Amino acid sequence: MVFCHADVVQAILKEIDEQGRIVIPAEWRKKWLRRNKVILRRRGEVLEILPYKEVDLTAFFDRAEVDIKTDLSDWHALRRELRKR
Repeated sequence: MVFCHADVVQAILKEIDEQGRIVIPAEWRKKWLRRNKVILRRRGEVLEILPYKEVDLTAFFDRAEVDIKTDLSDWHALRRELRKR
């Protein structure tokens, strides 16, 4: 497991139990984990452990603009028109 802090890279040797579990150091958990979920990302032979962050979907509201002819009160017609594109 490798931890990066700015330009410092620290390698820690950890044992994996019979069920494939490892213990994430408490220092990292306290600093980075806000929930009990992480993202595992494989890059070739490297396995990265990243903190899981919820995405604020409201940040994407009113971001897309679409020129449509359908009345917005008819959701089925709107969906059909958008799928044609």
